[in-house]
Amino acid sequence: MFVLPHHDGSALYVPAAPVLGSVVPVRIRVPRAYGDVRRVFVRSLRDAEPHYDEASLLSASLLAVPGSPPGSDDDGWDWWEASLTLVNPVTQYRFLLEVADAAGSAWHWLNAEGHFERDTPDVHDFRLTCFEPAPEWARRGVIYQIFPDRFGRSAAASSREVPDWAVPCDWDEPVQASGVDTPYQFYGGDLDGITERLDHIASTGGTVLYLTPFFPARSNHRYDASTFTMVDPVLGGDEALIRLVAAAHARGLKVIGDLTTNHTGDAHEWFGLAQTDAQSQEAGFYYFSEDGSEYAAWFGVPSLPKLDWRSQALRERFVSGPDSVVGRWLQPPFNLDGWRIDVANMTGRHGDVDLNRSVAQAVRDTVRSVKPDALLLAESANDAAADFDGNTWHGAMTYSNFTRPLWQWLAGDSADQVNFFGTPLPGPNRIPAEQFVELHSVFAAAFPWQVRTQNMIAVNTHDTARAATVMIPGSQLVGLGILFSMPGIPTLFAGDEFGLEGVNGEHSRTPMPWDSLSRAHTDQYDAVASLGQLRRDISALVFGGLRWLYAKGDVLAFIREHVSESVLVVAARAGFEGVRLPLTLLGLGGIGTPSNLWSSGHLEAAWDADAVTFSGGGPAVGLWKLPGVVVPGST
Repeated sequence: MFVLPHHDGSALYVPAAPVLGSVVPVRIRVPRAYGDVRRVFVRSLRDAEPHYDEASLLSASLLAVPGSPPGSDDDGWDWWEASLTLVNPVTQYRFLLEVADAAGSAWHWLNAEGHFERDTPDVHDFRLTCFEPAPEWARRGVIYQIFPDRFGRSAAASSREVPDWAVPCDWDEPVQASGVDTPYQFYGGDLDGITERLDHIASTGGTVLYLTPFFPARSNHRYDASTFTMVDPVLGGDEALIRLVAAAHARGLKVIGDLTTNHTGDAHEWFGLAQTDAQSQEAGFYYFSEDGSEYAAWFGVPSLPKLDWRSQALRERFVSGPDSVVGRWLQPPFNLDGWRIDVANMTGRHGDVDLNRSVAQAVRDTVRSVKPDALLLAESANDAAADFDGNTWHGAMTYSNFTRPLWQWLAGDSADQVNFFGTPLPGPNRIPAEQFVELHSVFAAAFPWQVRTQNMIAVNTHDTARAATVMIPGSQLVGLGILFSMPGIPTLFAGDEFGLEGVNGEHSRTPMPWDSLSRAHTDQYDAVASLGQLRRDISALVFGGLRWLYAKGDVLAFIREHVSESVLVVAARAGFEGVRLPLTLLGLGGIGTPSNLWSSGHLEAAWDADAVTFSGGGPAVGLWKLPGVVVPGST
C-alpha cells in the first residue's frame, strides 16, 4: 500500500491556469500514519536556481459524510500549504519533508515520480505551467480515431475510379499484416461513410473525431501526401469533408485532422518541382545532396522525403499564418477543430539541425491566431515529455507512460506474436502491477499536470497491435476500464468497441464489421458506451487528481480525487483474495457502502467501519463512487 505524502499538480493542490508572476498556494497532503512530520518546504527553481519556501500546517482534513458515526469525519490526513512565486512560465518544484526518526530527523523528498528518502534530480520535479490549457471540450472529451479507408463506404464510393496504385479489396477480405501489397490494399471507405455513422460514434462516448490523413497520396495510409491543397477525391473530395464536419458539429462533435510536418510523399507537388528545378523555392524545402542525386527521407524510405525547416518559404507556406496549410483547414468552409501532428518528435530534426521547438511554436502561433479554441496534439512515440511544456503542442500522442506498461501488465500468451513498438523483443515482457505503476510514474513525471490531462491515452491505435490480440483473453475491458479512469484524453481506435484484433499497426486497420456483428461484439460495445457515459458525467475522471493505493502482482488500485466526488478503481488480471484498503488510505473517515459505477468480471467488495476488502476472479475491473475531498479552508 502507498501510505505516503501526496501531491500531483491537480486543482486540489495548485490553482488551475495560474498567471506568470503571481504567487499561488501549493499544497501537500500527508497521512498521519506516515510519521511525525515536523516541517515541510517547497523547493522551486527561479531562473534555474533553487529556492525554498516553508509550508504551514493547515487544520486536519475533514470529510463530513452524511450518516457517518459521530467523530468519524477525520480522514486521517494533514494538509500543508506554501506560497510559490511563478517567476518563469514553467515552474519546477518538489517537496522536502522533515520527519522525526530514532536519530532525530530524516529528510524525505516528494517529486512527480514519487517518494524518496534521498535527494532527486530536477528532471522529475513537478511542473506548473502558465500557458493556456487546451480547450475544455478537448479535456472533457473522448477521441475516436478513424482510418478513412476502413470505416465505412457510402453508396457513392462504388462509382469512383480506383487509384492506379491501389490493390482493390472486398470489405470482408483480410488485411495483410505485411507484404508488398500491405500499403496498397484499398477497401474504398470514404468520408460520407463516416458521416452516415456519426450516431454510432457518439453512442460510444466519442466526442472528437480524429481522422488519419485525408490528403491525396499513393498509399492507403496517406502519410505520403501528394498535395495539401485538397481532400483526396477517392474519399469524396473537399465537399465530403465539409459535409462531415458540419454534420459532426450539428451533433456537438469536434473533428481534428492529421498532418505530417516531418515529410511529404515523393509524389508531392513540392518535391516534384524541387527535383526538376534546383533553383526553385521548393528545392529548399528538402535535404538534397550537393549534386541533387540523393535526399534525406523518413528512416530512409524513399517515398517519404524529409522537410528542411531552415527554409523560410516552407514555413510561410506550411505553418505560418491563416493562409498556410495549418491555418487554411481550420477556417471556413472546412472548419476543422484542430490537428494531430504526425511524428512531431522528428520534425525539424536532422543531424546537427534541431528546429523542432521553433516549428512547433510556429504551428501553435498560427492555431492561436486562426482558431484559439482549436486543439493541437503531436505524436511522439518515445519518452516525449521534454517537448511538451504546454507552450507548443497541447498534448502528446505517446505510448511510453500508459500503453506500453499496460500491455506488459496484461500481456497474454499470444503477446509474443505482436510488434512491441518496434523493439527487438518478441512481444511485451510480462510485469507485475508494481512495475506498471513505476513505469507510468517515471514516464509521466516530466509532463506538467496540465499537459498530462491533455495527452492522448489509448490501449492501441492505428500504429500498433490491437489490445485484444496482446492481452489476456477477457482483459481488454480491464484495459479500457483503466483507460477511461486515467488522466488524459481517452482515445478509441475504431473497432475497439467491437474487440477487433491485429498483430501490428497495418493488421489492426481492419474494416469495420458492420454486417457481421456478433453478441461478443455488441457486449464489448455496451461496455465502451457505459465507460464513455461515465467519463462525460463524472468530473473526477476528467479533472481529478491521481493517487495510487495498491499495486502488487496481479492487482492494482488507484483513486481519482476531486472536490465534487472521487472514484476508486480496482483492477485484476487474475483471481485474488483479501486485498484490504483502510478507509484512511482512501481519504475517508466513516462511510456507508459506496455505489458501484461500473464493473467487468467478478469483483467482491466488503465494506466495514475501517476498511474495504476486495476479492475476485480475473480479469476484472470495477469503479466505485466515493465522496469528494474537502481541503481545509476551502468552500
